[in-house]
Amino acid sequence: MQDILNDIGHPTWMPFSVIAARLMLAAFLGALVGFEREWRNRPAGLRTHILVSLAAAGFAILGIEIVHSTQFEENSARLDPIRLIEAVTAGVAFLAAGTIIFARGEVKGLTTGAGLWLAGAIGLASGLGFWQIAAFATLLAVVVLGVMQQFDKAMERKLPTKDDGPDGPRP
Repeated sequence: MQDILNDIGHPTWMPFSVIAARLMLAAFLGALVGFEREWRNRPAGLRTHILVSLAAAGFAILGIEIVHSTQFEENSARLDPIRLIEAVTAGVAFLAAGTIIFARGEVKGLTTGAGLWLAGAIGLASGLGFWQIAAFATLLAVVVLGVMQQFDKAMERKLPTKDDGPDGPRP
């Protein structure tokens, strides 16, 4: 019984305050991206982006902890940090693909899917301690999702529709 109790309180290599800060950063930055999706009433919004970013950060932190764990010191355990990134990327891509639908000749949800994939990258960067990369990627995402949306709307107003003739809209 004492072995079980000792194992539950297994110490981490990183101070818990650093782990908590990285997880909170991932949640906050994921929320910034998710808020825009939520605001535009898209299928994957605030909570989904937070959870994806937080999960990716959690996997990154676990990867760091595993590398420093005495459980994996023997030669039979090979650790490759790139596998962590590949696994998170594949998992998030699976989720993102589920938000993309093809209906009536139109693709919908592609931007939301890309946002989820980016939330995974932001979470990985946060979890691995690359705060500047995570923050700057989030800033760029918010700019792309917000500013580019306005640009797209302006372009749609200027482009002719199927009903327009060579001299502009038909009466």
